[in-house]
Amino acid sequence: MSPCQDEVIEEIPVAMVFNGISHAVLLATPSDLEDLALGFSLSEGILHRRGELYDMESIASTQGIELRLEIASSRFAGLKERRRTLAGRTGCGLCGVESLDALARPITPVPAFAPIPLAAVPAGLAELPAWQRLRELTGAVHAAAWIGRDGHIRALREDVGRHNALDKLLGHLAREQCSLSDGFVLVSSRASYEMVQKVAMLGIGCLVAVSAPTALAVNLAADAGVTLAGFARGQRLVVYSHPAGLGVSSEATRHTP
Repeated sequence: MSPCQDEVIEEIPVAMVFNGISHAVLLATPSDLEDLALGFSLSEGILHRRGELYDMESIASTQGIELRLEIASSRFAGLKERRRTLAGRTGCGLCGVESLDALARPITPVPAFAPIPLAAVPAGLAELPAWQRLRELTGAVHAAAWIGRDGHIRALREDVGRHNALDKLLGHLAREQCSLSDGFVLVSSRASYEMVQKVAMLGIGCLVAVSAPTALAVNLAADAGVTLAGFARGQRLVVYSHPAGLGVSSEATRHTP
């Protein structure tokens, strides 16, 4: 055995500060922070559209990074009314929710969309490793990818936290004004309740996970009109809700494209 150097992923506190008021602290990888701020704001329902974010400034200190966001006064008033404080962690998406009522944000069912070709899933999976630069270096990050109907990855974001990776991707999609009916989200992790909630908040109709979903995630996906699939490995996957979104007919069944 001989000594060698190793790359270790960064995980630092990132504070979301809206119009001068600190709202949430996430433990995140300090990359693509503009995407993280916008995606978090939209997927948490703080903003309704990209244009309600007027400005963002990143301020680094010895304790971490503050993302100072200037948002529309009407959205800031709504944020203050919610009075929700989060303490973000890499393994939990609901830390800091103050009550059970705060968990169930109303979500409009996603718009109808043409089925995604089932063969696009294994095609996207095959491209995933080549896009995961931080994972190759450190082995310690999650990825969220936007994959087109042809199975090619259009964008990918990485982070030590799976929810952060997804928010970074959602922020990118919103910033680039991508058509959200022309593809699907693939995540390299399990599919939690909050991840389904986040894609549904933006109107994305299909979420595919490399690992398993939770029962709560499946129930939310069914209510929100989201096609949810898990255990996407090679040529196989399990579809748990709205299988027509992937052009198949039976739920919670393994499918081979």
